[in-house]
Amino acid sequence: MTSGSRHAGGGTLFTEPYLVVGHRAGMADGFAVRDQYGRPLGVVVAADRSAVRKAMRMLTNSGRFRPNCFEVRDSGGSVVLKVWAYDSRFLVTRADGTPIGEITRSGRDRFTFSVQGRDVGALETRDGCDFAITDVAGTEVARAPERFDGAVAEAVTSAGDRIVEMLTQLTDPLASLVIAAALTMNAALRHDPAG
Repeated sequence: MTSGSRHAGGGTLFTEPYLVVGHRAGMADGFAVRDQYGRPLGVVVAADRSAVRKAMRMLTNSGRFRPNCFEVRDSGGSVVLKVWAYDSRFLVTRADGTPIGEITRSGRDRFTFSVQGRDVGALETRDGCDFAITDVAGTEVARAPERFDGAVAEAVTSAGDRIVEMLTQLTDPLASLVIAAALTMNAALRHDPAG
């Protein structure tokens, strides 16, 4: 991939080099994802259907009542991934429920990505606010540093925004696991006492 094509992006969640994740996008149960120019790429919504669970989460701020399913939707509103959160284990599926893989806590600041029991990558948090994702060989493939400089930083429109940089074009199943982790794990873990 040339630097020119890297900055052009492909207009989808899976092809853009930068994802601006807006955790305060005005959505009660979700947030928007934009490209580096502010164009919408999709949304992530809590797909928890229980009104009681939602009310308890709002009233108690307890991890016990956090959503147990997040839907990653493209800019047209179609579900492209589902992420099922169970304590420190996340199951990633396609929209139809077909399993893709798992993301499992394997240390205080580390999560392992696996597909059919085989490790394919990992996510490590640094200082609790930024993270790096590596493939099975240990090569960094995505990251979300605390600060960005330059034109990409201008895409951040509020204090709740976060930029995820995709360092290379990935193929599935790792691509789906990286997108799922980059877009949902912060929301899924924000009330997790272990996180």
